[in-house]
Amino acid sequence: MSNPHPTTRLLGVDTGGTFTDLVLLDGPEVRTYKLPSTPDDPSRAVLEGVRHLLGEDQGLVFHGSTVATNALLEGKGAKVTLVTTAGFGDLLQIGRQHRGQLYALQPAGRTSLVPAERVVEVQERVLADGTVELALSEAEIDRVVTAVIATDCESVALCLLHSYANSQHEVQLAQALLAAGCRVSASHRVLPEYREFERASTTAVNAAVSPVMSRYLERLQAGLGERPLRIMQSNGGAIMAGTAGSEAVRTILSGPAGGMVGAFAAARAAGYERIITFDMGGTSTDVGLCDGCIPLTSETVIADWPVKVPMIDIHTVGAGGGSIARLDAGGALRVGPESAGADPGPVCYGRGEGVTVTDANLYLSRLHPDRFLGGRMTLAVDRCRQAVEGLAAAAGLSPQRLAEGIIEVAEETMAGALRVVSVAQGHDPRDFTLLPFGGAGGLHACALAEMLGMERILIPAHPGLLSAVGLVLADVIRDYSLSVLRPGNVAPVELAELFQPLEQQAVAEMGAEGIVGEELQLEPSLDMRYRGQSFEITVPMAGDFCHTFHERYQGFYGYRDEERELEIVTLRLRAIGRGPRPDLQHGLNPTGDLAPPVVESLVVAGQERPCPVYQRSALPCGTSFSGSALIVEETATHLVNPGWLVRVDDQANLLLEREGK
Repeated sequence: MSNPHPTTRLLGVDTGGTFTDLVLLDGPEVRTYKLPSTPDDPSRAVLEGVRHLLGEDQGLVFHGSTVATNALLEGKGAKVTLVTTAGFGDLLQIGRQHRGQLYALQPAGRTSLVPAERVVEVQERVLADGTVELALSEAEIDRVVTAVIATDCESVALCLLHSYANSQHEVQLAQALLAAGCRVSASHRVLPEYREFERASTTAVNAAVSPVMSRYLERLQAGLGERPLRIMQSNGGAIMAGTAGSEAVRTILSGPAGGMVGAFAAARAAGYERIITFDMGGTSTDVGLCDGCIPLTSETVIADWPVKVPMIDIHTVGAGGGSIARLDAGGALRVGPESAGADPGPVCYGRGEGVTVTDANLYLSRLHPDRFLGGRMTLAVDRCRQAVEGLAAAAGLSPQRLAEGIIEVAEETMAGALRVVSVAQGHDPRDFTLLPFGGAGGLHACALAEMLGMERILIPAHPGLLSAVGLVLADVIRDYSLSVLRPGNVAPVELAELFQPLEQQAVAEMGAEGIVGEELQLEPSLDMRYRGQSFEITVPMAGDFCHTFHERYQGFYGYRDEERELEIVTLRLRAIGRGPRPDLQHGLNPTGDLAPPVVESLVVAGQERPCPVYQRSALPCGTSFSGSALIVEETATHLVNPGWLVRVDDQANLLLEREGK
């Protein structure tokens, strides 16, 4: 591609709750760096890493960020005013009336994104077919602008009834509010789809997080200077920083999306397209299932708010290396979801007070205190030992048993997450390959595979930095949608006309991203349902899409009704500009014979036993050996349980298989 990647230096930067990961591709050279995150201002760690790898050189920076996610989860988004059609001011409060706690006498209420005093209702009305029933007058526009300014808000969420069918009134109000100096998120731009609550919720979330994201990106771009900056979206594609600032709702799962892209690319290159990903970081664990492709969903709920933009389907649990262990009121051992994060961090990092999963692994000698982060960060062994022994005494357990118990509890939580994306969705995990990554993923992969009956584990190159790798590999992607509510037998000519505005918008906006001509791929699809139903299935708009719908419907629900009338609810268009395809295995592993490993004592499967410790970079391709073993590298450590055979394939991946299977 000529324009989107104008330099050979490509730098991926993923900011996590505990560490910030960087991968630099400079021609055939691959360089990596990992450093503690700076939660008070994530850009400080990012810029420090950029200086370390790039110095004063130029490069194209790809960034995965948790800024939008954290702003929403922590309730630190901007002050938002909702502007909506008269009579719909309580739209966000009423929602769908779903009760998450059916039997609670005093259920917890939904956190308010927009309080009642910051809701402005508009005298206008557009019908479901786009007909204007009550026109929007100039006097009403002036009144609304004055009312919005009086709320002293930082951002405006503009969501009028049926604006997906006719956006005229929203456009008029948006122009007036922008002219008055307001920051506006308009629903016909954010999510031109029907279902008022979901559209209003998504627009309000965008209004809340976009100012926070914009300020962060402005600071980051100032530090990067002339280096271009692209941001990972939740859908697995990258966009320019300016676009990400105004459409921050599309970056809610930015970091985990990079991990899924990197994991699937590594698995596909190794010949495995049916994988379950397991990304264990310092704060949380993200899991997903890829059955031949990266799964997408538009039914995500974040902090109790629907966010109906396309996202990679990822399930997250609060179990990571920094998850804190504690005894509850009944004396039972609990682990997470509270995390020590990067500040203060686990006890062994030198400042934390609460025993974490990382401390338990260190106590059992599964982490090497002098080899952590390639020796750049020494772990405090004595401090860790004292903390573990103190909690063990309170629990009435031996320190070793307590450390093992912490890991077992955390692994049960993570196994539950893996079951959610596999068994609960009708997939047998035994048919898939487990792909662990993140700094701590390899320490728990064998135990989790055994719990789910899985027989193969693939550990790719740079596993501790795979989310950053995925950022560099990401395509440039924009997703467009429009609700049309048409019969399933709509004429092809009419369908093509309906898609035309989306195609024109895609060509223009992807052109601004540097994607033009043959570099641009457009993939149209349709949300369809049997008429009278409430939810849809997405099918590609190719060939006999009605037949495809019937087949997919039967796959989901076990039956089909080809005599029943179909309805096309929403048009979808994915615009893609293909990203780089570098060789990430270049120079990773030597050739020749395997050098004799160092043998050390560590606790595996409930027993203290001597185990060989291998340096991954010294494992030649074609090498094989059996567990128990410990494999260390700069950004991750991998524990091989007894009964597992390890082989280094010709792409420098570690392939673990159950012996005798």
